[in-house]
Amino acid sequence: MARFRINILGCGSATPSLRHQPSSQVIDFRDNLMMIDCGEGTQLAMRRMRLKFSRLNHIFISHLHGDHVLGLPGLLSTLALQGKTGSVTVHTFPEGIELLRDVVNFFCREPGYDIIFEPVSHEGGLVYEDHALTVTAIPLYHRVPCVGYIFREKEKPRHLKGDMVKYFDIPVSKLHDIKMGQDFVCRDGTVIANSRLTSPSDPCMSYAYCSDTQYDERVARAVTGVDTVFHEATYIDADAVKARERGHSTASEAARVALQAGARQLILGHYSKSYENEDMHLVQAKEIFPNTILANEGLTVDLL
Repeated sequence: MARFRINILGCGSATPSLRHQPSSQVIDFRDNLMMIDCGEGTQLAMRRMRLKFSRLNHIFISHLHGDHVLGLPGLLSTLALQGKTGSVTVHTFPEGIELLRDVVNFFCREPGYDIIFEPVSHEGGLVYEDHALTVTAIPLYHRVPCVGYIFREKEKPRHLKGDMVKYFDIPVSKLHDIKMGQDFVCRDGTVIANSRLTSPSDPCMSYAYCSDTQYDERVARAVTGVDTVFHEATYIDADAVKARERGHSTASEAARVALQAGARQLILGHYSKSYENEDMHLVQAKEIFPNTILANEGLTVDLL
């Protein structure tokens, strides 16, 4: 299994349709699940994709429109019914904490696990960090305060060259430091350069989630250097005026963000229900950024 996988649970916009559910994604990072947004139907989508509820520990909310949060009370209640242990941390704006805490407390009075609410600043910033990953919020430009999230792997250990470790008789106690880039000093004071003892580490992957937002070059600057970008593409070019009026983007504008950011891959999503399919979204985006794919419910994307 991939060590960094994106699972698309819902990629429609405000109104659910027979083709798309409201927004939700699950990041599977080294077998730990982290959710971004939680629209209606999210817990059913998790079941369809066979994602284990017990492994879900963090939920990141982009903004407080209903199609991004109304699935949360039901999901948290189901976790309680299933005997979830430990904790689930919900990351959202301070005003969202007040609202969601009251709703969750009403419907899930004795969850059996800790439900923790952590505030996210409208201006963005670091919201989560562990030994291998950081999650940073970035401002988006919608009709209400909104943030995107960037998931970045931390630098990985370098690979030891077993024959060189044996040749220099390096003690086990020194191996961790060497994998982290340090040179080795022999008993006689001779310094063995790290490059002789190790080979480069595996590349670090990164993923940006940008929904909902109108086109803005500040978004492109914020996600510069990210490998894979998910960017909302609610409309096609023919509806560009409607996109601006409603604080959304077209597929072409999403592609411009990916191009300006130097991304390797673009995933489109958050489609308006007014279209019978997303064929034109893909055509218009690929004219600007060829390595574009369409999100769809059930899609998994491995970051390699």
